[in-house]
Amino acid sequence: MTLKLWHCMSARSFRPLWTMEEMGLDYELAMLPFPPRVFRKEYLGVNPLGTIPFFEDGATKMTESSAICHYLVTKYGPTPLNVGPEEPDYGAFLNALHFSEATLTFPQTIYLRYTLQEPDAGLGRAAEDYARWFGGRLRGVTAVAEKNEYWCAGRFTAADICVGYALMLAERLKLDHLFSAPVRAYWARLQQREGFRRALASQEKAAQEQGVVNPPDMKIPPKPATA
Repeated sequence: MTLKLWHCMSARSFRPLWTMEEMGLDYELAMLPFPPRVFRKEYLGVNPLGTIPFFEDGATKMTESSAICHYLVTKYGPTPLNVGPEEPDYGAFLNALHFSEATLTFPQTIYLRYTLQEPDAGLGRAAEDYARWFGGRLRGVTAVAEKNEYWCAGRFTAADICVGYALMLAERLKLDHLFSAPVRAYWARLQQREGFRRALASQEKAAQEQGVVNPPDMKIPPKPATA
């Protein structure tokens, strides 16, 4: 088994990294500066989209972070991180995997782009609108967190990893002031996981060993003028 994950520090690829650490899987971690399509153009030869993550398991190649988590817990289980179709919370589990990316992470990426990467694009108002959108969508997390220790099935699962990453990103973007008290407590619980801490340590170690340093700011250099 050769699992390889192309990863940027605390980017969406943290989801499968955290999953592999929770499962105790062996993997290779290839670190890239963010965004790699700008700072490592040769990466486009690996992933034509230029996005993170990119994951390989033999002939299997994947680019969607939550889908990679689902793949790992299904293929390399059994593991309590998975929720099977025979369990009552199977639907809630699948919904959380997609909710975490399409509903929670997406608006944050717009905010990130136009506040940190391209602040001169004149779209600051749009970025703030997406921040408010994210805050509104957090109601779904509050509804779960105020009643449950973990997202579903009465235990920690890949659903918590996927939703937890969206909260991690919010904290990095300083959007955590939008968290309700139940969401804040839920995120604090997730950060106590040994798998989470190992994933943090793994990316730090790999970045140092591979000499990958992100630019001090995340601003994308302007495109050169064309004649």
